[in-house]
Amino acid sequence: MNLYIRYFDYEALTTSFDQAFDFLYSIDEIGMNPRIEQDIRDYMSSNVLFPKRYKVRAKVYFIMIKTTARTMEEFKNHKKGQENGEEFVSAAKQQQNEIMQHINEQKFGWYEGVIDFKRVVVNPNTGKCVYIDTRFIAQCKAISAADCYNRLVDHLQQKVDSRSQFPSIKGKNFQYRFLGDQPEV
Repeated sequence: MNLYIRYFDYEALTTSFDQAFDFLYSIDEIGMNPRIEQDIRDYMSSNVLFPKRYKVRAKVYFIMIKTTARTMEEFKNHKKGQENGEEFVSAAKQQQNEIMQHINEQKFGWYEGVIDFKRVVVNPNTGKCVYIDTRFIAQCKAISAADCYNRLVDHLQQKVDSRSQFPSIKGKNFQYRFLGDQPEV
């Protein structure tokens, strides 16, 4: 995974820690230090694909973006959505596609689903509605993790206020595990 770094008019596409640090240390305004260096190492070695920004001073940041692009031209063409006439798929999009394939995989049996959602509850003292973080755990028979998610949300929609907010199936607020032919007791 390569790293695109930008600070105002300074920009670079790096392929290693050393290149990234050489570029950042060459810009005096950034004020690189061992703490920032370690944080960048952690970011580069993690599975996180979201861009990361670092504060230089009030309202001034430099940004880092993980990319599979090998050249600056390839990275800039990716922004336009095409590379040599072919659709360029980002690493984040590929990871999201893999997650959806796994969720939609047909595997009939028992699933344990966990949904963290925002439940609307009326405060009896004020009469106003408030959102409360709520965790719902249930076991159900389903043909896939997506089917499990849909069954849990359908059940909850019948039991809670219609203004409650449910998470995306792709997000971190929905987890599941396949239990097999028998539910756990």
